[in-house]
Amino acid sequence: MFRSLKKYFFSGLAVFLPFALTVNVCVWILNFSENLFGKHLRKFFIENYDFYFWGLGLLLLVAIILFCGFLITNYFGRSLHRLTEDLMMRIPVMSSLYPAFKEIAKFIFREDDSGKPQQVVLVEWPGPGCFTIGFLTNKTSEAICREAGHELVNVLIPTVPNPLTGFVMMFPRARVRILSVSVEDAVKIIVSGGVVDPQLPERSHASAS
Repeated sequence: MFRSLKKYFFSGLAVFLPFALTVNVCVWILNFSENLFGKHLRKFFIENYDFYFWGLGLLLLVAIILFCGFLITNYFGRSLHRLTEDLMMRIPVMSSLYPAFKEIAKFIFREDDSGKPQQVVLVEWPGPGCFTIGFLTNKTSEAICREAGHELVNVLIPTVPNPLTGFVMMFPRARVRILSVSVEDAVKIIVSGGVVDPQLPERSHASAS
């Protein structure tokens, strides 16, 4: 009897835990997004109209994001964006935080200049014979390459389970091998600690281009 209950419990836990964690994270993201503007809108609407419904802050956030996307596609919006960035770069604390957040947002949501998403790579790290998945983020600056004596590329080595944190390593271009793996599949491997194997296709042994 106890053995059967134990089997049922762990079988149920294997099904329930991923579902519960996924729902919990999604609810947290929705509540966080709603509260960005909702906490201010709630007070205004209750004081003036005596009502408020959950989701109004989220709708306003989506509307602002769409409006920003519309603005940035025309000349006036791009000019306004440059002026706003120049202003933020003059403010002491913001000038340190904004560039980092901007690069993270570009890495997640935008494509690079070639029109292709950032590439998943295989690098030998932290030592000979050990390999890890990384993200090719950019070319290393010419000044650093001159000091190193050869061409380098920047690779983000992510940590488990948060792929947005990790180490920025500079590898010789020839030592970086491009993987035929999507960013989404690579993130699944990292977040799961290597448990998830999204049927990886055969990888290319070509060096970074």
